[in-house]
Amino acid sequence: MERIYHVRKNGHGWKSILENAGRTLVTGENKNEVVDRTIAMAKSHAKSSVIIYKVDGTVHEERHFPKVA
Repeated sequence: MERIYHVRKNGHGWKSILENAGRTLVTGENKNEVVDRTIAMAKSHAKSSVIIYKVDGTVHEERHFPKVA
C-alpha cells in the first residue's frame, strides 16, 4: 500500500500530512526543512510519494520512493 504525504503551507509555516490519516506529521517555519523531514519518513516505507505544494496551493513537485529508474 502506497503512503502519500502532502507538504502544504499552514498559516505562517509549513506542514506535512499523511493522506487519509488526517493528521499532521511534521510542522515548521521553513518549507525545505519540512520537505526534508517528510522525505526521510517517506523513504522508510516500501512505496511512498511526497507531493509538495506552492504557497498558492498548486502542486510544485511530486517525488516517489523508492526512486524508479
